[in-house]
Amino acid sequence: MDKFEFLKEERHLKDTIDIINEETIKYIEKRKDVSEQILDSRKKFIEEYEDDEDRVIEYFDHERYIVEELYRTIDKRLLELVKLKEAPYFGKIGFIEDGILEEIYIGRYGLNQDHSFEPVIVDWRAPVASLFYKGMLGKTSYNTPLGEVDVEIASRRQLIIKKSKLEGYFDSDLNIQDEILQLVLSSKSGEKLKDIVTTIQKEQDEIIRADRNKVVVVNGVAGSGKTTIALHRVAYLLYNFRKQLENKVLILGPNDIFMDYISEVLPNLGETAVSNETFSSYAYKEIGLNELIKSQTLYLEEVINGNEELIKEVKYKSSEEFIDQLDKKVKDIENNYFKIRPVTFMKEEIVSAEEIKELFNKYYEYMPIFKRSQKIKRVLISKIKDRRDEEVRKINLRAKEEREKLTEEELRIQENNIEYRRRLAIRDIISEVMKSKDEISSWIENESVVDIYKDFMKVNELSYLDLAGILYLMIKLEGKKSSTEIKHIVIDEAQDFNMLQFIVLKEFTGCRSYTIVGDANQSLIRAEEVPAMLRLNELFDDLYQLFELNKSYRSTYQIMEYANKFLDENSVVPFVRKGEFDVLETSVPKDDKEDLIEVLLNLLQDYEEEEYENVAIITKDKNDLEIIAPELKKHTNIIAFKNEDIIYKGGKVIIPSYFAKGLEFDAAIIVNFDKDTDNLIKYIMATRALHRLSVINII
Repeated sequence: MDKFEFLKEERHLKDTIDIINEETIKYIEKRKDVSEQILDSRKKFIEEYEDDEDRVIEYFDHERYIVEELYRTIDKRLLELVKLKEAPYFGKIGFIEDGILEEIYIGRYGLNQDHSFEPVIVDWRAPVASLFYKGMLGKTSYNTPLGEVDVEIASRRQLIIKKSKLEGYFDSDLNIQDEILQLVLSSKSGEKLKDIVTTIQKEQDEIIRADRNKVVVVNGVAGSGKTTIALHRVAYLLYNFRKQLENKVLILGPNDIFMDYISEVLPNLGETAVSNETFSSYAYKEIGLNELIKSQTLYLEEVINGNEELIKEVKYKSSEEFIDQLDKKVKDIENNYFKIRPVTFMKEEIVSAEEIKELFNKYYEYMPIFKRSQKIKRVLISKIKDRRDEEVRKINLRAKEEREKLTEEELRIQENNIEYRRRLAIRDIISEVMKSKDEISSWIENESVVDIYKDFMKVNELSYLDLAGILYLMIKLEGKKSSTEIKHIVIDEAQDFNMLQFIVLKEFTGCRSYTIVGDANQSLIRAEEVPAMLRLNELFDDLYQLFELNKSYRSTYQIMEYANKFLDENSVVPFVRKGEFDVLETSVPKDDKEDLIEVLLNLLQDYEEEEYENVAIITKDKNDLEIIAPELKKHTNIIAFKNEDIIYKGGKVIIPSYFAKGLEFDAAIIVNFDKDTDNLIKYIMATRALHRLSVINII
């Protein structure tokens, strides 16, 4: 580093921190001013309407909303300023646009001063910030809402700032895989996934900034940053299209452990208005089920242990054949479900069966059948009411005529009798109305879709596999739509989604904007030859945009070289980060449990001495976990992940392979009780480790 340049950057950093401090004071003052204005308005209003309790209550309800919104905005900005003070920016780019050289600093959040058109710091999500992630010098361009802008990148600098202090900088025209990336990748893992704004790679940035109106599908190997890219894309989209997307983004992940693991990335990027669900929990709530279902965990346990019956069920309910059968059921219901009868009122036919068939097959044919039937029911009841009103008018007219024929004296004597007979006749009419309504309901009401599905599948107990099928029938039969507006959907571990799930999400939400990430190599249940995520062009046509990521950044070269042995094709290109240690393989006799525990404790001790904080012992399934967890707990503090409702808080854990998928640890120990364990499971287990991997084979 040039000493003069270093001092210049130090001076710029000091000036920037001074501006951040000024902005922080301004926002604290704003918060104070808001409080004073609210108190003043409250005092005036209460004095004016002290006798009108309803108006006062209404005022306070409105005030609470205003206060929450104002404070939320101010507090969010104050939090951003606190984070900016720690490290205001991480990059600097110099570029020539229209013959003028401009320099901008890029940070986690943007910073502007009042009455200034030049930003102090540019948010990494801003269009111009994409120049930093291109990893090049020379002529290029960046996209703006007004179109593409041609520029020439003259310089590119990465800065290391910690606790408001400049520790160094690197001038680079390469992709960000130099000292800073090496430094980040060599650091320890955390109990939560971290953001990567300082080290986003060119190919990752292209995905993050892809057209929001596309179905972006990322097929990436373990450690390629798929999940992180998806979350950064959400932050990017919310920054640039906040009005359209705020509170309308849904993230679907594989299980609650994973959802908790990724929970801090978006808040760290300043975004919180996002829903997080598993497909099962989302579908369960939308269907309105109130019964327990067999979980995905139960199926995974059985499938990876070779339960042929369940494997067959998974494959069938993930197949095109299953969708075809559901469509046939819908067609059968449309043609044969309702046994149409004419509508009668007072023993007179007022709507013929042929007229009702015409309503079903012509006038309302565009509606889903059960929505159609309810519409027709309202039409038929309206016809009955029309006849009812006609008959009531006749009764009232007769009563009127009867009164008019009487003298005043006779009317005084007969009035009660006339009124009694009138009411009695009307009561008979109402009775006929109820009778006619009951006759309609006897054939036009339908069973619940859940019951129809159970009868169709000949099951009493539902599983997570049935949720997509039930929602599909609800869409086709009832026209059911999502209870909330959704404009963008993120799907992680998408290799485990079948085509029916994608169809349901598309039709149920009406959403056409997606970020779908997964790894075709990591599908624990190979229900289809080619995962549905790689065939979505069949569903979305030209909206489909596929990205392939073959470079792994997570694990050391030695770990990825070991993991690659379990793939059919050597498709992973490990990032060149040589670890200090090779993968350690050792064997323990099957009947010597005491020796196994001792080996595990020694390895855990080694990792502790090497200051690895987050360490996982990974088993194939929960049965294997149960063999060793009780003994280990006697000797060391370790958390056993038996269920997905356990929250990962770092430290030592013992976890089955299917819960470990998507997580990462400083070091991992694979305990392999079965020499015939599927290679895919071995690959998943091996690629959880960042720096150290040990494998214990039980023989």
